[in-house]
Amino acid sequence: MDLPVVPPFAPMLSKAAAAIPTAPVGAVLFEPKWDGFRCIVFRDGDEVVLGSRNDKPLTRYFPELLAPIRSMLPDRVVLDGEVVVATHRGLDFDALGQRIHPAESRINRLAGETPASFVAFDLVALGDDDHRSTPFGERRRLLESVMAGASPPLHLTPITDDRDLAADWFRRFEGAGFDGVMAKPVGDPYLSGKRSILKIKHQRTADMVVAGYRVHKDGNGVGSLLLGLHDGAGQLQHIWVASSFTAARRVEMLDELAPYVLDGIVGHPWGAWADAQAHAESRMPGAPSRWAGGKDQSWVPLRCELVAEVGFQGLTSGRLRHPAKFLRWRPDKDAAECRYDQLDLAVPVELTELFGADFER
Repeated sequence: MDLPVVPPFAPMLSKAAAAIPTAPVGAVLFEPKWDGFRCIVFRDGDEVVLGSRNDKPLTRYFPELLAPIRSMLPDRVVLDGEVVVATHRGLDFDALGQRIHPAESRINRLAGETPASFVAFDLVALGDDDHRSTPFGERRRLLESVMAGASPPLHLTPITDDRDLAADWFRRFEGAGFDGVMAKPVGDPYLSGKRSILKIKHQRTADMVVAGYRVHKDGNGVGSLLLGLHDGAGQLQHIWVASSFTAARRVEMLDELAPYVLDGIVGHPWGAWADAQAHAESRMPGAPSRWAGGKDQSWVPLRCELVAEVGFQGLTSGRLRHPAKFLRWRPDKDAAECRYDQLDLAVPVELTELFGADFER
């Protein structure tokens, strides 16, 4: 591959900020923070490589992107962006994760059923020129010219220098599965492997049912709380976990949960957790998963009476995108009140316009 920048390549990274920064107009550009797989596109003629942030190639998992890249991008180019799956519900990270599979037949089938899109947000190299030292504002202008002739499934990320519009995106785009907003100084170079840009991520709270727990891997105390929310039919769905307790808190929590521990799983809403068919019909812990990596998925069932207020960053396809943070017990709350409707958010019209037919599936 004859490019000024070749894989393996360390993309520029971000660091968390508590709020959208205030800066002179034009000094900082804001973008939606895409919730997908970070992807560096390397194209040298017919040779295309899709690289990830951890140097693991993505090329074989997204074959439907190769022909569009060859037909719509310059012959020699390196772009930074995100691979996403867009549906009428917004971005579907679960569907995206299903694409990482060892069976080529499954990958090809899902490429047709849940095709991916590539959203470009930076230009690293073009032709013989390495643009990592080029200020971001100029890189963005070059990127716009590169993407001028692109069409789905290739997209150019929206961008603005208007902080108020960025704040509006931050509020409304969460319903479509976005993590938040990125803030990028116009004059900054592309710093590979450095946390030089800001990410402002959603931090929300919700009341959730604590329906079980897993013992910490060292055997001492609670490792994670299993969280649930009731759907429209009143069924308690496993939404994921709250974790990352201190060693002392893990032991304390074990004592706090002891009065609610069930003798067996019969009668528990997730009592059929070992039944593969039941997992196809309802969300519950312990589902067979290639992501588990052989970890012990056993758990201790609790009477579904405890309610915890947790902090979380986002939701995708009805599940937490990242583990939640336990904040406090809510003895004043009835478990039946913990429903999905407290989290409902609408898909912004801008994303329908950006993805077009992708959002009609």
